[in-house]
Amino acid sequence: MPEEIDLRSDTLTKPTPAMRRAMAEAEVGDAVIDIDPTVERLEHLTAEILGKEAAVFMPSGSMANQVAVRGHCERGSEFICEQDCHIYQYEQGAFASLSGLVAKTIPGQGGGLTVDQLRGQVRANTDHFVRTRLLCLENTHNRGGGRILPQTEVVQSCQWAKSQGLATHLDGARLWNAAVATGSSEAELAAPFDSVSVCFSKGLGAPVGSALVGSREFIEQARRTRKLFGGGMRQAGIIAAGALYAIENHRHRLSEDHELAKRLGEAFQSYDGFSIRGDSIETNIVAVEIAPRRGTAQQWVTTLGDHGVRCFPISDQAIRFVTHLDVHSGHIDQVRDIMDRLVSANG
Repeated sequence: MPEEIDLRSDTLTKPTPAMRRAMAEAEVGDAVIDIDPTVERLEHLTAEILGKEAAVFMPSGSMANQVAVRGHCERGSEFICEQDCHIYQYEQGAFASLSGLVAKTIPGQGGGLTVDQLRGQVRANTDHFVRTRLLCLENTHNRGGGRILPQTEVVQSCQWAKSQGLATHLDGARLWNAAVATGSSEAELAAPFDSVSVCFSKGLGAPVGSALVGSREFIEQARRTRKLFGGGMRQAGIIAAGALYAIENHRHRLSEDHELAKRLGEAFQSYDGFSIRGDSIETNIVAVEIAPRRGTAQQWVTTLGDHGVRCFPISDQAIRFVTHLDVHSGHIDQVRDIMDRLVSANG
């Protein structure tokens, strides 16, 4: 039987043998009562790479984002975000459930928001309206097909937010990908924001964890909120060691994932009735739009699954493929061969 090719997400990666050794040999301590030395090293290195004063290790990116929005907004206030962003689409409305916040969503272009789109979006400061406190952006943008936000627009949007008295937060789960693809440092991409979340368990290939970075004062409060949300971890150095290994050894190879994604996207663009969301592949996500005459996303997910290729539907007429550490060039060749046969059989 042919090898299954799992392109659903870059969270599917398995730890490499070297990463497993690093985790097995990690120095640990009780990170709730005292300090876990491996967690501490990870937090210091992450803050340094992102150019912020401090960092706190989190079990997940969703928790990192939710701790951030709570930290920037008082209960009953609102934050502005792009309508397809992860915080709004994929975190169960936790900002409302956990922190009593409202999201004002704005449709963007590929996930970005320009100053022209943001003007007039801050509520008047009267007794009648919710108070606007925060602007959130996402880079790279998941539902935008891994799009990298143009840094000029990011800087302008954050400057606008500051002029309006708003804080700024970046969901940078795949900021590592954006840095490799653009040649900019993570610190440069993070600079306009008051806080940034980054993920270790996506493209970098660690099994668990994210981090939230910001000012020392903000991160001190974030640690309290992490505990409130149930995110205090004891001998977390075992998983932090995987994240440390990942950022020290796997960042440079993300360009390989980008190249494989580009090849996959070019294959789909060659088939009649298929197109790429955003018209180009910038990082490791390929969002494929399907013309209705070709069938639905779920039909193609099922058909490809029957042939050993796993992917996700992201709308009625779009599917997502994500390249990652455990995907190699031969896998892309196999997917193309399978699609050649399927498209040919369906006319």
